[in-house]
Amino acid sequence: MKLLAIILIQILSIPLFADYSIDVSISEQRLYLLEEDKIIRSYPISSSAYGEGQLENSLKTPLGSHEVKLKIGTNVSKYEFFVSREHIPQVVEIIHEPIDTPNDYITTRIMWLTGLTEGFNKGGNVDSFNRFIYIHGTHEEGLIGKKASHGCIRMLNHDVLELFRIIPPKTAVNIYL
Repeated sequence: MKLLAIILIQILSIPLFADYSIDVSISEQRLYLLEEDKIIRSYPISSSAYGEGQLENSLKTPLGSHEVKLKIGTNVSKYEFFVSREHIPQVVEIIHEPIDTPNDYITTRIMWLTGLTEGFNKGGNVDSFNRFIYIHGTHEEGLIGKKASHGCIRMLNHDVLELFRIIPPKTAVNIYL
């Protein structure tokens, strides 16, 4: 009976949902996944080739506090792509060399971000959600680790698959220099 009580206490003390958050370091070109404020994963990323900024149509990566508002692509096959968030059931060619192509395919998974600071990255002409800022896979994997995106946070396809599986919607995302 005592053993059963100990087992029940241990089971009931495990949180049903871990407290995950994401830090994106622009200077390091890395995304850190934290659980209970401890880094549990580190992934190379690619932020905007145009720098950092909040304004719509700037193609810049927005800074500050965000959260994952929507997760798109749960059953999409690796390397397939999206147009306007609609799945296109076609595999794209993955480019492993550091080549910037005319295309900017959004591949594998999308985690659509919304800003949390009114007037900075939320609302008006600085709204990250209305700017379609995502964490997503890319066909230009050879450019990961360098500033090359059009505002979003690009990841390697196997990394974005893993991150997508781990985090729930509303996961906090902090993007900083």
